[in-house]
Amino acid sequence: MASGTSTDTGVTPSSDKYSLSLATLELDLESEGDSAETRDVNPSGSVKANTGVGNPAAEPATGGRMPLPCRARVLAALAHQPTDRVPRLLYEEAIGYTPPMERLLREHCAPQSPREYFDMDITRVTFHPTRLPRSRFADWLGSDAEASLARGEVDEWGVRRRRGDFHHFVRFEPSLRGIRDSRQLEEYPWPDLDQSYRWIGVRERVQALQHEGLAVVGYAGSIFERSWSLRGMEDLMMDMLRSPPLAHQLFERTAALQCSAAEKFASAGVDIVITGDDVAGQQGLLMKPGMWREFLKPRLAATIRAIKKIRSKTYVFYHSDGNVEALIPELIEIGVDILNPVQPECMDPAAIKRRFGDRLSFWGTVSVQKTMPFGTSDDVRSEVRARIRDVGGGGGFILAPAHVLGPETPWENIVAFFEAANERRVPGL
Repeated sequence: MASGTSTDTGVTPSSDKYSLSLATLELDLESEGDSAETRDVNPSGSVKANTGVGNPAAEPATGGRMPLPCRARVLAALAHQPTDRVPRLLYEEAIGYTPPMERLLREHCAPQSPREYFDMDITRVTFHPTRLPRSRFADWLGSDAEASLARGEVDEWGVRRRRGDFHHFVRFEPSLRGIRDSRQLEEYPWPDLDQSYRWIGVRERVQALQHEGLAVVGYAGSIFERSWSLRGMEDLMMDMLRSPPLAHQLFERTAALQCSAAEKFASAGVDIVITGDDVAGQQGLLMKPGMWREFLKPRLAATIRAIKKIRSKTYVFYHSDGNVEALIPELIEIGVDILNPVQPECMDPAAIKRRFGDRLSFWGTVSVQKTMPFGTSDDVRSEVRARIRDVGGGGGFILAPAHVLGPETPWENIVAFFEAANERRVPGL
């Protein structure tokens, strides 16, 4: 695994991370003070794992072996070591629940949280909201700025998000659309994600969750997506072609804030820092690889170096929907540890595992376009079993739906997802 520097080969099977034994992993957890944090010891001296709460979808079939605590299971999987079952969760638990799914899960899981109900292995921490007033964007929002601010449509980046006509969908209205002067970027009232007050208590929250036995992630943000939400997709892409200095200037600002957040999460001790950008569609990349290398790769690499410099044991997660197979070797080169979501509509998870599984872990792979919303419960079970069979072997796999679940997704399919994940043993055990 790259640690502060880029290499041509990325992570190899002989690296320390992949040669780690479970015994070494347990000692590593204890060295962080986590032996008591992730396990409860009965008076008899046996280990009691933090499993679910009597709900069948949360009870793994382990063949008589003592289940691992969630965090130990996740770290073992990412170290490409054997686990009692594949780590699994809903993607929303890592990035936030959409309103329709939050309502559905509350109806069925209450009084427990979805994480508790399904005994998910991973959860997230976030930073505090900004204290800066949204009114500072008034001069950037046009004639109806006052109304938009009053309706709460403006986010902390100054992007207007008008409510759509379908569930949680919104329409982005970029605040930097149409600018041509680099001085305007300097004058823009940027967020204050780098200010210490926004990170008060985050380290303690991470430690508390790890004490409960959970692996913890923090989302550091995006570069390309954040930039086009501010500038507009068309304007940004034209900048990259015709006004590269302006594009570089905007990317520098968004990348700096991503890097700052990533450093803060690493300092807080999270197990995984989430980064990413949707740089592909289902037919391939949204830009030529050379353009990605010029504008985005160096900035992502800098964020990864910053994370690893602070805490080398923190894993770096990279998200892009669509078919990003052409970029995978270079993502490995700059130190990405986990690729998400390996979208099954346009990438073959089994083939990707065969080609890159000795150097990369995978998170996701279960269809949210077809199987989860529109398949039967048996369809969901079949796909989950196939993914564990094809991608889970040798570790390096966290099972999840490929993105947030659509409002059409029935409760029964969510239950089937977890039940199948618990019943299917990881290949090679």
